[in-house]
Amino acid sequence: MLSAALRDGTAARRCVFELFARRLPAGRRYGVVAGTGRLLDALARFRFDDDDLRALRGDIDPATIDFLRDFRFTGDIDGYPEGELYFPDSPVLAVRGSFAECVLLETLALSIYNHDSAIASAAARMVSAAGGRTLIEMGSRRTHERSAVAAARAAYLAGFAATSNLEAGRSFGVPTTGTSAHAFTMLYAGPDGPNEPAAFAAQVAALGTDTTLLVDTYDVSTGIANAVAAGGPRLGAIRIDSGDLGVLARQAREQLDALGATGTRIVLSGDLDEYSIAALRAEPVDGYGVGTSVVTGSGSPAAGMVYKLVEVDGLPVTKRSSNKVSHGGAKRAVRLARESGTVTEELLYPAGAPPRVDGPARELMTPLVRDGVVVADPDLAAARRRVADALLTLPWEGLKLSHGEPAIATRIIAPGHNEESWPTHR
Repeated sequence: MLSAALRDGTAARRCVFELFARRLPAGRRYGVVAGTGRLLDALARFRFDDDDLRALRGDIDPATIDFLRDFRFTGDIDGYPEGELYFPDSPVLAVRGSFAECVLLETLALSIYNHDSAIASAAARMVSAAGGRTLIEMGSRRTHERSAVAAARAAYLAGFAATSNLEAGRSFGVPTTGTSAHAFTMLYAGPDGPNEPAAFAAQVAALGTDTTLLVDTYDVSTGIANAVAAGGPRLGAIRIDSGDLGVLARQAREQLDALGATGTRIVLSGDLDEYSIAALRAEPVDGYGVGTSVVTGSGSPAAGMVYKLVEVDGLPVTKRSSNKVSHGGAKRAVRLARESGTVTEELLYPAGAPPRVDGPARELMTPLVRDGVVVADPDLAAARRRVADALLTLPWEGLKLSHGEPAIATRIIAPGHNEESWPTHR
């Protein structure tokens, strides 16, 4: 595309591309915007060096090679703040510049936003299901080694308390924590069989009594007794990773209390997702370790975001393919709410033509890049607060885990028409 557009001069035409999801994944009622900070960081480093260009020779013509050698994004980007909720057709990102520079960002933007937003959206549902109990992201071994770091960041943004991924702690400041694995307990087995007390004693000696001991390698009840014997009544926590977790949690609480370890926390793990977490809300659980379902497609279905050209030289352009229609023209977005603060609708309107609205309303898009320079200061802590605050504004049905419509409707005002000219999309 770039080569052809450079050859005939259309590469310089001024364009607007928008990144949005046509629909939410099945069963989802909202999405969480994540990846903004990573995109802006990646944009500053998006260059083609000599090695890159040598690899492209033979596939790309010399004029395109020359363009890429000097490439720097010089356009503007607006977008929803990281941690904001999005719904069908929400213009999560708007990229303005020449066709050449905007089209080059398509894969970069989509790969980051589709991955991170899918993780954050799944994680937010789990946070809601946990009802204030601690969630730890433990999915590094279930995904690509680089994706694992981004997944830990996105889960933390959505409300997880910590991650087991140390690189996420180093790169993004995500709090880190973890427990030992069954292999550590089994390491202490000898000719006479398992020696769980020795394993627990070694862990406590190294990490102190506030550590978390994994008690289900052999027998949970015996494991709890051995754990309290090793760590004393002030043992930090035990973790149970298998079995009927609800029943085991109740039995564990009774046993811990009987042994005087009334403050020892109970952490559950083992293929948990938002549904199993919700089912455990009545049990005496203090926290959950979640891995597979938050970092893979089983719990984090693809966000389905697309990156489409919507305006050329100030004129709206529209894709009309069946089931893949895009709404032409650069857009802005405002979210409407009741006086109570509960949001009711998202209104998309042509950029430069703000509509009249009654009642509380909030503009959603903010400047991220101007003339190629990053002007936003992505703050992970602020994004984390934004998710929590936004979830509080949803109508109660918007937090349901069951299948249903998006939490609020999206209404689009077509360019050059009044508010009633375009149907409501749910």
